[in-house]
Amino acid sequence: MTFLKLPVFSKNILQIDAPQETERITNWIKTSVLNDLHRRGVVVGISGGIDSSVVAALCVRALGNQKVLGILLPESESSPESKQLALELAKTLGIETLTEDISDALRGAGCYQRRDEAIRRVVPQFGGAWKSKITLPGSLLDGQTLNVFYLTVVSPDGEEITKRIPTAEFLQIMAASNFKQRTRMAMLYYHAERKNYAVAGTANKNEHDLGFFVKYGDGGVDLSPILHLFKSQVYQLAKYLEIPSEIQQRPPTSDTYSAGSTQEEFFFRLPFEVLDLIWFGIEKGYSPSEIAAHLELSEEQVNRIALDIQQKKRTTEYLRRPPLQLTPSF
Repeated sequence: MTFLKLPVFSKNILQIDAPQETERITNWIKTSVLNDLHRRGVVVGISGGIDSSVVAALCVRALGNQKVLGILLPESESSPESKQLALELAKTLGIETLTEDISDALRGAGCYQRRDEAIRRVVPQFGGAWKSKITLPGSLLDGQTLNVFYLTVVSPDGEEITKRIPTAEFLQIMAASNFKQRTRMAMLYYHAERKNYAVAGTANKNEHDLGFFVKYGDGGVDLSPILHLFKSQVYQLAKYLEIPSEIQQRPPTSDTYSAGSTQEEFFFRLPFEVLDLIWFGIEKGYSPSEIAAHLELSEEQVNRIALDIQQKKRTTEYLRRPPLQLTPSF
């Protein structure tokens, strides 16, 4: 039996041939949309973030700018920067945009009211002018800590209060906040269906495989052009595709919490350039000691991060499962 020898692990092992990968993805998009899905074009929810920007640019290359519709989906707690950068992207790509403010829909569903009710059970003084966010403990590089979520609220005068969230309140806050992603996806499908377009998803490998998405929210799409790419590889495509520099330099955020929360502090707990290399190395069978040596980390740090990856994948497996079905007995 012949075994293939792994190439030497290095910090550059996740480097991709951006022009070649762009061609491969755009060919796949064109075939998927026109031949497999039998749709005339795509809608993309553009948020001013790196992932949606890259997906929109890839779709334009695949189908032309006349067949890509960018939808802005702000709500009352969205960062103004998101709209500004999304419009800048659309101008760069030459695509049509529509803006759908989903604030009223969220109020009607009780998104803010249900969330704030749970927050006040943790911080009773929390009020209408206050802001909030959810975070995990610090970097996994610094020490072993459980994925226990904390609530931070910010008063109108800037005072911050941080408390550990009890399970019931955490679940209610998350369930209410998830109205945002599910309402956005409903709006994307409205515009997709009226134009006979497909909905292009913007999730990358990090978000999908570790469970950083909302089931039937941002996870409910027709095609996912960058699902196979690590976040650090999405940045490589962004550079090749000449995505506006302000977007490339913007810290990744879900733009869900009024106080602002980066993806790193809310969920991933590591810079993507470190997380991706360790994840890839473990996935491909490199030893923790080899990975550690090339990243100038300790073997303990690598093992700690590998364990966190495994735990996140295991606890979010249900998000990636299709609906369970009972097979016929006849």
